[in-house]
Amino acid sequence: MEYNADEHSIKCPKCGHGMNEITYGGDVVIDRCTHCQGIWFDIGEAEALKGKWMGDALDMGDPDEGKKWDAVEDISCPRCGKDMEKRSDPDQPHIWFEECAEHGMFMDAGEFTDYKHETWADWFRGLIKGGR
Repeated sequence: MEYNADEHSIKCPKCGHGMNEITYGGDVVIDRCTHCQGIWFDIGEAEALKGKWMGDALDMGDPDEGKKWDAVEDISCPRCGKDMEKRSDPDQPHIWFEECAEHGMFMDAGEFTDYKHETWADWFRGLIKGGR
């Protein structure tokens, strides 16, 4: 759904569509894109959701579709408009995301589910895909 300030919490930094606020467990509120299904986490929200049972249920997008959005290189923070840094998770270097040190991070569809469930296979995937 195209971004409309009256209907959406913020504008998706990847595809430009509107993002809706989703509340989980009464204390974590994330923003999920209505088009690409990417997720914006304000500072601390990804870690809080990672610790919640079934928190990955909010990551409803297709991981294969999410991988296509990895090609979008230059994105701006939806909170302040500054260019975001490209990062990889130190424990799972195959997971690439964008981060604004002041406001939060953006993960493409499927990345949060992978982030939440660390396995030995993640180490091998990191060797294949590598860091950013």
